[in-house]
Amino acid sequence: MRDDDYIMSAYNVRMPKIIYGTAWKKEDTAGYVEQALACGFKGIDTACQPKHYHEKGVGDALSVCLNDNLKREDIYLQTKFTPVNGQDPERIPYDPKARLSLQVEQSFQTSLDNLKTTYLDGLVLHSPLAKQAELMEVWRAMEAIVSSGACKQLGISNCYKLKQLETLYKKAKIKPAVLQNRFYAKTGYDRELREFCRKHHIIYQSFWTLSANPELLQHELIQNFAEQYQRSTAQIFFRYLSQQGIIPLTGTTSVPHMQNSMALFEFKLSPEECALIDGLLPAA
Repeated sequence: MRDDDYIMSAYNVRMPKIIYGTAWKKEDTAGYVEQALACGFKGIDTACQPKHYHEKGVGDALSVCLNDNLKREDIYLQTKFTPVNGQDPERIPYDPKARLSLQVEQSFQTSLDNLKTTYLDGLVLHSPLAKQAELMEVWRAMEAIVSSGACKQLGISNCYKLKQLETLYKKAKIKPAVLQNRFYAKTGYDRELREFCRKHHIIYQSFWTLSANPELLQHELIQNFAEQYQRSTAQIFFRYLSQQGIIPLTGTTSVPHMQNSMALFEFKLSPEECALIDGLLPAA
């Protein structure tokens, strides 16, 4: 990837403009991550949540792929702390009876062990906790990890209330550098949240970007652009998002689709074309 294919976060962390997502791949995770890295992906998203992620598989893939030509520092590696209510009760990767701050510490150490690394580039809170005091206890524990040097930046996921993000940003000592949300019509494509992110240098990451928007990919406008640029409709949509400062996650298991994802930086949409696509995304 070229320098232009990255974006710099508020904490001076270089993040690729497209990230490979590893959810729901189970025992096949290592193989798919190896393929993604071979296709040129430089960003990997995972979570310490055995219910939906096989984090150790990501670590196994990295062990195979890291060499003289691909070093750990070349990869943006991001995991998540998942609160108890998002875990499989039979496979919680920390002591659920421990205080919240210790849960975060134990989860993070498990991630380091799973991923076979001494540091992470990003730690994301998988979802906000219902009580503000609990949310801030978890965030303070995450801040302590960054202060220790074991992680470079923090983020939050599945946060769809602007007030909640505003409050977290105000109270946080180490501000969120990333917001990772579903990108779909039900939330009005998070227009208000994205504007807040833009003003405060928070990078918005989108997931369910393709699977939740089949009608957009089938729209005549997107199809016309795909024909014009000789690209797939997915490439057109991903390119549009990247030009808006949004980092899409893709969890494709198809090597040709992985290759297409990495080729989306070979062309650029005009501002007028981006404006037309933007008009397809209604506010809530």
